[in-house]
Amino acid sequence: MKKTIRLEAIDPLEIYGAGNRILEALCAYFPKLKVAARGTEINLEGKDSEIEEFEAKLNMLIERRLHKTALSPYDVEDIFDGESSPERFKLSGDSTIVHGNDGKPIKARNRTQQEMVKAYFENDLIFAVGPAGTGKTYIAIALAVRALKNREIRRIILTRPAVEAGERLGFLPGDLKDKLDPYLQPLYDALEDMIPGKKLQEFMADGTIQIAPLAYMRGRTLDRACVILDEAQNTNLGQLKMFLTRMGKDAKFIVTGDASQVDLPHKEDSGLLKGIELTKSIKGISTIFFRNEDIVRHPLVSKIVKAFESGMQE
Repeated sequence: MKKTIRLEAIDPLEIYGAGNRILEALCAYFPKLKVAARGTEINLEGKDSEIEEFEAKLNMLIERRLHKTALSPYDVEDIFDGESSPERFKLSGDSTIVHGNDGKPIKARNRTQQEMVKAYFENDLIFAVGPAGTGKTYIAIALAVRALKNREIRRIILTRPAVEAGERLGFLPGDLKDKLDPYLQPLYDALEDMIPGKKLQEFMADGTIQIAPLAYMRGRTLDRACVILDEAQNTNLGQLKMFLTRMGKDAKFIVTGDASQVDLPHKEDSGLLKGIELTKSIKGISTIFFRNEDIVRHPLVSKIVKAFESGMQE
């Protein structure tokens, strides 16, 4: 049997890959099938059953491309490993982002978290802004861990500005790492929920997962990575611009912050809301605003936030 498949509404290079690497990875699973790709046409010759399976897997690959920045040969492996369900890339409110170390599924727990997950798959840069306890950072890290496990990225980079909340770095004991670790501990906590301890240590040792203060981002170009800037309200506009312009090929950037908890000496120096305003019309950037109603910590946290907000306005 012979059949010609025509690729419509998609650039063939996005499916074939540079040097046809992705197409060759797909063809490797069909050694008896003759495959000739020319432009938008793929000509097949072989058994009916193999042609049907090839076309089905190709359609899965195309569907996957619609929900990713770019494909790689690893995506072909995932399809044949049974991990190609489109639902993996169209998470609903009841879908699992990733499983924690105890097997507990980590899911979006409210509508705003669902919006954040959806925005992640539809954009390369996301701002997630709102009060403490809404799960902004936790969901961001879950998405990054999921992307790493699915080989969509090569590394996870987590960063925070090293700004004191009432305590001076110089007064803390130890070397620079020891001084900075307390500021980065919430990021460690989330990772430890999702990646086994030994594997996490390996990832951090070989640079697959990097946690560093914001100042260490200067001069870098971050390709094929999920990069999360936490506590972004403590950056000024120049620092935020520096961070955002680190974005390289096939990268996802997530910026989280709480505009009501600025620890800078002059709160008006915060660049988070200014940066959101400046970039709001750029395609590929999405902003998710969390509210007090979205707080998922202890029920008292929501009441505490409201009480403090009322007191500060008086």
